[in-house]
Amino acid sequence: MIFITLGSQKFQFDRLLRAMDDLAASGAVSHEIFAQTGASTYIPVHFPSKPFLDTDVFKETIRRADIVVTHGGTGAIVNAVKLSKKVIVVPRLACYGEHVDDHQLQIMRTFADLNLVLPCENTDSLVQKIAAAERMTFRSYQSNTHSIVDSIDGYIQEQINTRGR
Repeated sequence: MIFITLGSQKFQFDRLLRAMDDLAASGAVSHEIFAQTGASTYIPVHFPSKPFLDTDVFKETIRRADIVVTHGGTGAIVNAVKLSKKVIVVPRLACYGEHVDDHQLQIMRTFADLNLVLPCENTDSLVQKIAAAERMTFRSYQSNTHSIVDSIDGYIQEQINTRGR
């Protein structure tokens, strides 16, 4: 299954939904597709969708997905890569009224440089990106939470030792 997730902010992402709907209609993508559409106004005709999912349903849908197609929001990306999903990132772009600026391009490129996601700057290449994602092996996500906690713990221990003298 392909899970499309477009976040929960006020910005539409009709361009991506239309492109995926066209691919489903033409048979170019034969996967089961489900979309969490967020604030988008376009309602897909060729696959089911809901504007928003509660947290548990959202995480379960990611777990069931083979491929996650998402906007360039860090939360959506991290949720999917933590579960070792094949992730295609299509950034929202300001020129289409999808966001206030193009920061999602940088987010996408950063995750792509780490080989955690497959970047897709143009919806015209979605069918090729889906085929490529199926064949690709991505790097496993490694959280740096432990190193942050260790660093804070070290600082606290240093302060305790310094004050104890």
